[in-house]
Amino acid sequence: MTMKRTLSSLSVVLASTAALLGSAFHPAQAPSPKGMNILLMGTDGRATISAAEKREFHAGGRACNCTDVLMVVHVSARRDRVSVVSLPRDSYAGLPPHRVEGTGEKHPSHPSKINGAYAEGGTPLTVATVESMTGLRFDHYLQVDFRRFIDAVNQVGGVEVCTPRTLRDSATKLDLLPGTHRLGGGQSLQYVRSRHVDRSADLGRIQRQQRFLVGALRGLQTRNLLTEPVAAARLVKTLLGSGQVDQGFGAGELVELAAALDKVTARSTEFATVPISGFNETHPEIGSTLVWDRRQAEAMFAKLRADRPLIEAGANPEPEDPPRLANSAPVRGSSYACP
Repeated sequence: MTMKRTLSSLSVVLASTAALLGSAFHPAQAPSPKGMNILLMGTDGRATISAAEKREFHAGGRACNCTDVLMVVHVSARRDRVSVVSLPRDSYAGLPPHRVEGTGEKHPSHPSKINGAYAEGGTPLTVATVESMTGLRFDHYLQVDFRRFIDAVNQVGGVEVCTPRTLRDSATKLDLLPGTHRLGGGQSLQYVRSRHVDRSADLGRIQRQQRFLVGALRGLQTRNLLTEPVAAARLVKTLLGSGQVDQGFGAGELVELAAALDKVTARSTEFATVPISGFNETHPEIGSTLVWDRRQAEAMFAKLRADRPLIEAGANPEPEDPPRLANSAPVRGSSYACP
């Protein structure tokens, strides 16, 4: 099923998001003069991972059926640049009027954390919420849970990440010393889920997710996994799952886009977190939330709507590690790449 203006479900496997970052358009279609927008959603679905995997990778607990990862991915019209903007899961959002998934009960517009849109209305409500907050219209979406994430990472032989400092998380039990590490599927899940490494919390986790994408893209390109037909088709099948989850990409489209963006360099990718102005007062029903800086956020999304880069030509800003709430400056993917 393709998603024009009618949507159903989405999310991305961080590792193979790299493959997806290459998701191509159908050859019979001319690229949009405004580029392509993709919504990537990583859900906390864990019902299909084994009890042993939950113990080994500390992935137990009760799932909230929500989106732990939300990324806006813009692929330029010329397919020579990819811009990724992460949306913190605790962002304050006004959910549009909708029907509750499963019961069909009508709900009026109401406040929520942005990750709660998926629990209430699945992918259609998540897409509608992000579209209303960003002014973007999404051409495609992809949804990945724990099982598809682990399997996809293992299928490509793991992903290489590097860290300039020790990373230890009390919840996921992530324990990485400074340096370069090749992580398998379960370890990768620990890496992208960790949010108790330091006081940067979810912002630090977002930065690690973005580092992971850069490592995944580089690995897929180095091993020709985006252009080798059999390998690409196998990876896409893993990403799209059994068909029980409605995805906003057809298998052929995903393979074609992977091939189209195989030549995109890390320097031609850019990563940012939506600008945050601070914390909202605790809402009795949804708790404490992060509030977007509307002026700065609008300027960022306006660039994507106009198919313009987030970083000026020649600029090469350095990322802060750990990141600060007050700094949402975009960085090039090359600044996250392992040496």
